[in-house]
Amino acid sequence: MSKGTKTWNMVRVDGSDAYATTDIVAEEFPLTIMINGQEFATMVCTPDHLEELVIGFLATEGAIYTIKEIEQLSIDEERGFAYVETSRPIPVGESEQKRWIGSCCGKSRAFYFQNDAKTARTVMNQFTLSPESCMQLMESFHENAHTFQRTGGVHQAAIASDGKIETQFSDIGRHNALDKLYGHVIKNGGRKKDHVIIFSGRISSEVLLKVSKMGIGCLLSKSAPTDLALQLAADLNITAVGFIRGGRMNVYTHPERIDLKENNETVTPNREEFN
Repeated sequence: MSKGTKTWNMVRVDGSDAYATTDIVAEEFPLTIMINGQEFATMVCTPDHLEELVIGFLATEGAIYTIKEIEQLSIDEERGFAYVETSRPIPVGESEQKRWIGSCCGKSRAFYFQNDAKTARTVMNQFTLSPESCMQLMESFHENAHTFQRTGGVHQAAIASDGKIETQFSDIGRHNALDKLYGHVIKNGGRKKDHVIIFSGRISSEVLLKVSKMGIGCLLSKSAPTDLALQLAADLNITAVGFIRGGRMNVYTHPERIDLKENNETVTPNREEFN
């Protein structure tokens, strides 16, 4: 059994028939992050790639800016703790201690907006993708979603460059999957100008801001966006593409990064139409 999944005894009912069998389910694991001896947050996650998760989460929340600020990081998986020592003090106020970050809806909006002003960024890189490349990347993304195929209970996030997926992570929490991806990017020297994020979940404002903090200019999803996410994407110069399925897709913002053609003529985007 692969890490992040468990076997569970169950009774399967099929019409009028019922029989004992087993199912593979996603594993849910609480991880408490300690920074310089203080409790910073507890999140519920899938217990794999925990180092990437911790690094990406701390970077997303503005606790660190580079990997060099982490002097030591150790994971006690048996007890469910991550111990982080940093090169500078990380303030952990009384109101911020002992936060519980669930696997579904993230954290409270008060904490969520607290660090966005200093960590979100306008993405300045420019490149183009063909619609065919977007669809091929989504197809490869689904083919690589092994934990989802076994359990149906996780989200996926991947990073691609030059039309190929470089790495892909899964987690019961959609934000956690993106944080694992961000941690991987930080550990491996940062982003490339033509990096693309591929995501399994809804394009919410929180998801869009995580992508902006990575400095990546294109987000591909099989799901729907929200209005606030698209406003942010327009403002932060991010191309948001949703509903990539069945040979179709919707380009919501900054279509100049997608090589769009209509009636054999290049589509000229009018930015006002995408605000």
